[in-house]
Amino acid sequence: MFVRSRSHSRFSSPATVPRSRIRLPPLPDSYPSPWSAGGPDGWDDAYRRAHEFVSKLTVLEKVNLTTGTGNQADRCTGNTGSIPRLGFRELCLQDGPVGIRYTDLNSAFPAGINAAATWSKSLIRRRGEAMGAEFRDKGIDVQLGPVVGPLGRDPAGGRNFEAFGPDPYLAGVAVANTVEGTQSAGVIASVKHYILNEQEHFRGGISSNIDDKTMHELYLWPFADAVRAGVGSVMCSYNKINNTYACENSYVLNRLLKNELGFQGFVVSDWGGQHSGVASALSGLDMTMPGDGVFNSTYGSYWGGALTEAILSLAISPFRIDDMAVRIMAAFYKVGRDTKQVDINYSSWTNATVGPQYWRSKTGNTTINRHVDVQGDHAELIREIGAKSAVLLKNQGNALPLKKPASIAIIGEDAQDNPKGPNACVDRICNVGTLAMGWGSATAEFPYLISPATALEKQAGADKTLFSNIVSNWDLNAARAAARNASTAIVFVNANSGEGYQTLDGNFGDRKNLTLWNGGNELIAAVASVNPNTVVVIHSVGPVLIDHVKTHPNVTAILWAGLPGQESGNSLTDVLYGKVNPQGRSPFTWGKVAEDWGVTTLVNSSTPQPQQDFTEGSFIDYRRFDHEDIEPSFEFGFGLSYTNFSYTNLTVKPQDVGPYKPASGDTIAGPTFGGVNYDPVSALVPEGFKKVPGMVYPWIASTEIPDNTGEPDFPFAAHNRSAQPILPAGGAPGGNPGLYKVVYVISVDVTNTGEVSGTDIPQLYLSLGGPAEPKVVLRGFDEVELKAGETKTVAFNVTYRDLSNWDTEAQDWKVTSYPKTAYIGASSRDLRLHADL
Repeated sequence: MFVRSRSHSRFSSPATVPRSRIRLPPLPDSYPSPWSAGGPDGWDDAYRRAHEFVSKLTVLEKVNLTTGTGNQADRCTGNTGSIPRLGFRELCLQDGPVGIRYTDLNSAFPAGINAAATWSKSLIRRRGEAMGAEFRDKGIDVQLGPVVGPLGRDPAGGRNFEAFGPDPYLAGVAVANTVEGTQSAGVIASVKHYILNEQEHFRGGISSNIDDKTMHELYLWPFADAVRAGVGSVMCSYNKINNTYACENSYVLNRLLKNELGFQGFVVSDWGGQHSGVASALSGLDMTMPGDGVFNSTYGSYWGGALTEAILSLAISPFRIDDMAVRIMAAFYKVGRDTKQVDINYSSWTNATVGPQYWRSKTGNTTINRHVDVQGDHAELIREIGAKSAVLLKNQGNALPLKKPASIAIIGEDAQDNPKGPNACVDRICNVGTLAMGWGSATAEFPYLISPATALEKQAGADKTLFSNIVSNWDLNAARAAARNASTAIVFVNANSGEGYQTLDGNFGDRKNLTLWNGGNELIAAVASVNPNTVVVIHSVGPVLIDHVKTHPNVTAILWAGLPGQESGNSLTDVLYGKVNPQGRSPFTWGKVAEDWGVTTLVNSSTPQPQQDFTEGSFIDYRRFDHEDIEPSFEFGFGLSYTNFSYTNLTVKPQDVGPYKPASGDTIAGPTFGGVNYDPVSALVPEGFKKVPGMVYPWIASTEIPDNTGEPDFPFAAHNRSAQPILPAGGAPGGNPGLYKVVYVISVDVTNTGEVSGTDIPQLYLSLGGPAEPKVVLRGFDEVELKAGETKTVAFNVTYRDLSNWDTEAQDWKVTSYPKTAYIGASSRDLRLHADL
């Protein structure tokens, strides 16, 4: 029997939750964990090679491949064990989504929210390629990014800026292009955080409770796009989903990700996100990071030697450990790591050239930092993305672009350099000087940071413009004096957030409110009271409450610059002076009051197991504003240009693709690769081997293995390697291939009716017609460069997936009988043309 002894606490199953606390039904178990099957786009060849490699491995070597060696045990943020017998070095995993964390001579890229604000598939892909190249050349195997969780349910969510905004379609397009770009450079992308990790408060134990329809139509949508793009890794999140931890949630990992979405890569835990041994393995976790953290246990790890024991005791079947190893190696071969891997040439824990390779134990002295410069020409791309992600929210009387003004006053801390340098605060946990990056693990060391004041002073010098600079937010008299004497006053304000392991000014990762920081409102009011040509520049992680700024008659322009990375000042100057015509469109909605969004961060809980019910369903951001008929300050998709665009000649062409067919049939039986030596003596530490102190190893401590005569904790299904039915919505990476067939081609002519060249972002929205559905949902966009007077035709492909809703009974996507309407517009509320489908 496939059972295990309850006496071994390190194998304990997830703690159960009293049903009285469960607001939505618990998710059903889903076993067995689906075995990988390969597929097109390079997976078949990757799997052939992975099968060959894993067939050569012992159980100990497979365990070494799946278990992290411990926090700070080696040079990278995360490291697996190695396989010296086959010349396979440890795998190196490193943060993060804006560049390489904890290294030098690397770039600091614009945040994910800025990438989304460009609405440019090509720029987003190039950003992924550039980051992938930098990670590759530092010797990193797995980049811990990009991010689509959090999606951005709550505008105050601390890590929203890491991702691509709260619309699943925009996030899906962005994550797919980022994954393709990153992996084309030869690095495995690890998309995170899967799933419903929507706030930082209580992130280690909060239960995000959600219904099936909302899960599919909102939060799972961009992960499907990442899987379809071939992503090699998915990181499971800290939180619980319907009261089971994400990293041991068999429904979320086995059914949704590996079965329905056909994910072919490996699932890695967020650092410390694993809470069980056997339970997490059978539920779909493939790699644990950092590998340690289990106190008062034999192995200091849920896996390592504990995982070896579980295999030898048959608590974990051979096909499961084989699949874990195969998935890891398939991702390795999929991106070409076998030919593109270079030596790890840095240490996360020090910039010293010589030091201990094994940082925690302070052993293994060697050259640990070779200070390899990986920046290439990426500064040019960073500057371009920074400029093209800027969103022009207001431009009264053509206040912008600036044309050699007689004088300008730069006012505010957010325009300045941090006096102690851009990296003065560890993980950027401060708000001193200009804001170009949020805080937390999604950071990189700035090689430099061009502040707005520096770049604008240089431009003023070239133009012979009188330049003044007020560095404080709090000296309002000085601000008014400078503004009163300037032909243009530019006020800089910001709002920050980050990861919830540190509090900054009372903000525990999540923002405590949506107002500007450091007296920003008072600074704007002071300047605008004396200068009728006040320009406001906002660096923020997301929306802030600025309707009073929008409506102020002396505020002639508002520009949201987001978190633009190292070239911040240069990017901004390019836009302010018209060297770049702004194309940015807001990737989120700007409300007038916090209540407009209809959701709040859970900051207090009377129970040790906090519950957050996603009762709003799919009505977040613009969907909520539309549904409740709330007027925003600026809507989703909104952004001005220095020119104007018109839309004409909307046409709809149905495509003869036939009906959608649910997937059917069975998988192959669960394969195994190589044998298992069940003699526990073979799993003991080799005689004479000297362990590195504190490092996690695969060896067992004793030959006394659980006899498995206790009551079974898992159903037989968890160990069943027979062929399994394919889900109706499954069948291939990203889901049923029929979902992606083009049903309609919708085209429109876009004309630049202004006097200067510019880039428009025409947007396609669909009404799916149902009374309980959002009024419209984004289903297409494009980036169109046009000279003055030029016209181009833009075509949008509408797929079966785009037109469908999730049918909870059929467990498949279905086009409802309600009428469908297509809209072409410049934003979610500026819908200019429409056609019935």
